[in-house]
Amino acid sequence: MAVTIQKVASKSDLRKFIRFNYELYKHNDYSVPDLYIDMVRVFDRKKNPAFEFCEADYFLAYKDGRLVGRVAAILNHRANETWHTKTVRFGWIDFIDDLEVSAALIQTVTEWGLQRGMTTLVGPMGFTDMDAEGMLIEGFEELSTMATIYNYPYYLKHMERIGLEKEIDWVEYKLMMPDVLPEKYKRVSEIVMKRYNLKIKKLTRSEVRHTDYPQRIFDLINEAYAPLYGYSRMTQRQIDQYVKEWFPVIDLRMVTLVENTEGDIVGVGISMPSMSEALQKSKGRLFPFGWYYFAKALFLKRPKMLDLLLVAVKPEYQNKGVNALLFYDLIPIFQKMGFEYGETNPELESNERVQAQWQHLDMRQHKRRRAFRKTIATDKDNS
Repeated sequence: MAVTIQKVASKSDLRKFIRFNYELYKHNDYSVPDLYIDMVRVFDRKKNPAFEFCEADYFLAYKDGRLVGRVAAILNHRANETWHTKTVRFGWIDFIDDLEVSAALIQTVTEWGLQRGMTTLVGPMGFTDMDAEGMLIEGFEELSTMATIYNYPYYLKHMERIGLEKEIDWVEYKLMMPDVLPEKYKRVSEIVMKRYNLKIKKLTRSEVRHTDYPQRIFDLINEAYAPLYGYSRMTQRQIDQYVKEWFPVIDLRMVTLVENTEGDIVGVGISMPSMSEALQKSKGRLFPFGWYYFAKALFLKRPKMLDLLLVAVKPEYQNKGVNALLFYDLIPIFQKMGFEYGETNPELESNERVQAQWQHLDMRQHKRRRAFRKTIATDKDNS
């Protein structure tokens, strides 16, 4: 029978949309389910501040009366304006190993984009850079992370057979915790602090609650990430939400700031214990017992792995050793906390400056993910 596409139009439909991924991967040892309540918020047009500048619809694919796929069609108007593009994004795409299903999902997003005057299809991407992006194409037997996408190897074959081509790749690294702080980090950090009059700053809970440090951190992220592929600046409402969600659960020992003599933040590194095993054990649910696994990972018995969530350096301080200064502070803390290795978030394969910061550690590039593209119209077609 032919594939039938149905637009998500109710809370029941949205529940099916979110849970389809959980069902498809429930027997996979490497997939990490999203936290269900987070996904409800992400797709809610009233709760997700990205809808200030995005529009989206979500679709379910059925075949023989069975749910067999899902996809989101997204327009990020702010990104299109920033980068002077007419791009429709496909995100949260999952499907069984049936080319008819994957082709129908991609065609649905293509038609949705054409109706809105778009000329290029790109994905998998979310509403913004703070959402998971990129389809896994290497590292299928590596445990996924809370902030990234896991998918089966057959996804890549489907994208290629449908006619999508590489747009851009991200790479990820597994970093072994050294027994002692590498001498290079120590030497560079001491030179950098003296030469540029920089100092390490550790936040207190009082400063998080009663000062503008959280706001200034996200302002720095906006500034540092502005040149990166597809980035759209976070709005104030987005920043407020991330501050509210992140800072209550982050261990401030794992947050390091670098300040200059004027007190300006010129660098930030944020990490946390891996939530991968907790999410697997809880099956993406906080209740009734999922909260225990999260509390255990955060406060009781930390996992061996930590997630390096982000590193951001003010543009005028990049290539001046500020990254080394961050890890000069963080590595001894990681050692004391008992972590054995860390995992980076996806880094653009072309961003050699970011990848160079790991060269003094025992590391390996263990995952690669890709955004695909396809021209679906020309400006002439839309005129």
